[in-house]
Amino acid sequence: MKSSHTARFLIFLVCATILAACVQPGTDTPAPAASPAAPTATELPTTPATAAPTAAPSRAPGVINLTPRELPWWNDAVFYEIFVRSFADDNGDGIGDFAGLTAKLDYLNDGDPATTTDLGITGIWLMPIHPSPSYHGYDVTDYTAINPDYGTLDDFRGFLDAAHQRGIRVIIDLVLNHTSEEHPWFLSALNGPGAPYHDYYLWSDTDPGIRSSEGKAVWHRAANGQYYYGFFWSGMPDLNYTNPAVTQEMERVVDFWLSDVGVDGFRLDAARHLIEEGSQLANTQATHQWFEGFRQQYKAEKSDALTVGEIWDKSSVVATYTEGDELDLAFNFDLAGAWLTAAAAKDARTANFVLERDLKAFPPGQFATFLANHDQNRVINQVNDDVERAKSAAALLLTAPGVPFLYYGEEIGMRGQKPDEMIRTPMQWSAEAGAGFTTGQPWEAINPDFDLVNVAAQTGDPDSLLSRYRSLIQLRNASPALRSADAWVVDSGSKAVYALLRASPEQVLLVIANLSDDPLQDYALTLESGPLGGSFDVADLLNGTGGEVPVLAANAGGGFDAYRPLPELAPGAVYAFELRP
Repeated sequence: MKSSHTARFLIFLVCATILAACVQPGTDTPAPAASPAAPTATELPTTPATAAPTAAPSRAPGVINLTPRELPWWNDAVFYEIFVRSFADDNGDGIGDFAGLTAKLDYLNDGDPATTTDLGITGIWLMPIHPSPSYHGYDVTDYTAINPDYGTLDDFRGFLDAAHQRGIRVIIDLVLNHTSEEHPWFLSALNGPGAPYHDYYLWSDTDPGIRSSEGKAVWHRAANGQYYYGFFWSGMPDLNYTNPAVTQEMERVVDFWLSDVGVDGFRLDAARHLIEEGSQLANTQATHQWFEGFRQQYKAEKSDALTVGEIWDKSSVVATYTEGDELDLAFNFDLAGAWLTAAAAKDARTANFVLERDLKAFPPGQFATFLANHDQNRVINQVNDDVERAKSAAALLLTAPGVPFLYYGEEIGMRGQKPDEMIRTPMQWSAEAGAGFTTGQPWEAINPDFDLVNVAAQTGDPDSLLSRYRSLIQLRNASPALRSADAWVVDSGSKAVYALLRASPEQVLLVIANLSDDPLQDYALTLESGPLGGSFDVADLLNGTGGEVPVLAANAGGGFDAYRPLPELAPGAVYAFELRP
């Protein structure tokens, strides 16, 4: 009996030892369920890095398990938003014009892919170019004419030809929602119900009392005693798209610019406000139905014409405009905010959450990305006036899926905060008088830091913000993986590290950004499932890091486990590791 008890004890001891070795604290804790809403940086948990030295993997040929996906031309583009009034003045009157813009095209893209001195953009979005009583042009008085401050229609055609010769597509702002109160249609409508254009607008004998979600009045009393609807303000009366004649007018406008002039598409201002239904002033079913008909019309005119909508709303709402037969693209405002928050806070977690969520919300690759635009404070102001943070934001934008849009001047860190005129100031080209924008008196005062923050000062500096933008855009243009629709958010084990796998059937890139100001060793890259098989040699396309980078071996799910391409990530550095089969 004693020997039997001893044997049982030994067996128990051995089993307990094995069990203790197998169940270490934290190794089998299930992952928490995904949160239904993006948590704040202070709420997100920090996952410790779990990297451990591993033996060199055996070298099996790498494979990319992806089916080729045909994408439209805009997925190959990087767009640049330009306010013509503020870009370049050719005649010295202090107002930018098409002649000045044409002269600066080589800065944007010189047409030679072998050069690296240009920015490398391949698309331009022009803010309103039509006649208007306002400096910004969003209250149009003639949809088929050119603002005389900018030149003539022939000047525009000359610019368009020069852009196309360099491989740059051009889209223009189309303000569908409203006109100016000085538009001939509205002036005629004031004559009462019998006037030819009266029903081009929305009228009421009394104030309906409806207000916007911000509590702003949207019905305004006209000189004729009636009330008209104007969502944004009294100077911008909304068009009445329940009247087929208004739709026909806009179809003629679209035909003129696509067929007669030859632009490549439109950015649609205030797209979610097109048709109201009672007190619902945005995102109505009637608006969606109108865009379905609009798509048929403009695609019939030019099958590859692009429409990108401004739907300033949460991603789940924005995506509804691109899911069916409506708009080609719409701007992703949630993602822009998440990127800027991540860059400013040096914390990638919220950006990871929003990107992973929105990759499921939109059709593959069919959303427009940006950091800030003409309605928002400039990027440098939103990242605490820190150039290194602006560099991080640029990396997040230009390595992500979707179609990127860059607001003029962001590539050099131009400053600007509301009111709107202050975020639309003249482009800062050089330290000379007039900042190289004009030889005359500029329409709006140039930022006082133009002698330091300008294109000329940053062009020869490899560490400048401009150099970072140039290298990232040129990398995107040269990399099928970055222009594809496929992306996987990679766990890094560090809140300061942003990592993303981008892949196409031809290429795989592992993008890593250290968002902090410190060197970082405590990280390990893990992707549970992905498109990979076998093993890959690894080389950094941005920094030239080559032979010393360890081989990456795919796991059973097509991802990888605890991979560390470098023992240390440099402060603020961005890496683009190409995985080579």
